[in-house]
Amino acid sequence: MTLLMTLDYASVAVFALTGALVASRSQLDIVGFIFIACLTAVGGGTLRDVLLNRDAVFWVSDPAVLAVAAAAAVAVFFTAHRLESRYRTLLWLDAFALAVAVPAGVGVALGLGQGWPIVLVMGMITGCMGGLMRDVVCNEVPLVLKQGELYVSAAFAGAVAAVLTVALTGGGLQGAGGGLPLVACAVVTLVLRAGSLTFGWRLPVYRPRPPRPESPKRQSDE
Repeated sequence: MTLLMTLDYASVAVFALTGALVASRSQLDIVGFIFIACLTAVGGGTLRDVLLNRDAVFWVSDPAVLAVAAAAAVAVFFTAHRLESRYRTLLWLDAFALAVAVPAGVGVALGLGQGWPIVLVMGMITGCMGGLMRDVVCNEVPLVLKQGELYVSAAFAGAVAAVLTVALTGGGLQGAGGGLPLVACAVVTLVLRAGSLTFGWRLPVYRPRPPRPESPKRQSDE
C-alpha cells in the first residue's frame, strides 16, 4: 500500500466516524448513519479527483474504502451513546481527519505534477468539503464556517507548509525526502486546529460599524 493510499484510507475511516457522530446527533437510522458516514468520508476526495481528472475516483478504483466507512458507521451506531460528549469527540476526530485528508489531497496533486496553486486548493478541498457536505445535509452549522475558528485556514497553512518543504528540499513528492512534505502538512494542520480547539485561537472576524451620527451643523441647516 502506497503512502497516498494509506492517507486516503485513514481520512476515510476518521471522517466516517465524524459523519456517524453527526448522524447520531440527528437521530438517524442505521442506513442514515452509513449514508452520512460515506458522504463525509469520500466527499472531499471525490471532488478532488474529479477536478484533477484522475483516471478513476479513488473509491471507484478501490471500493473497499466504502466498506471501511460503512464499518465505522455501524460501530458508532452501537457505541455513540457511551460517549460523555459526542460533540467534543466529533470536534477532535474532525481535527485528526483534517490533518490526514489535507496531506492526502496535497500528495495527489504533487504526484500529478500540479503547480503550487493547485496543490493548495486540492489540499483544502480534500480536507474541508466532506465535512461541509456532512453538516449541510444534517442541518448543522458547518464547522468550516464557525466564527473565526482555524479550520480552512489550518488546511491552507498545512498545504503551504508542504509546498514550502518541497521548495526547500528541491524536488517533487518523491524527491523531497519521501513523505516529508506530507508530514509537515499534517503537523501544521493539526497544531493549528488543535490550538483553535484547546486555546481558542481565532482569526479576526468582521464587525459592522454603526452609522455615524449626523453633525449638529448639518441638522440645523436642514
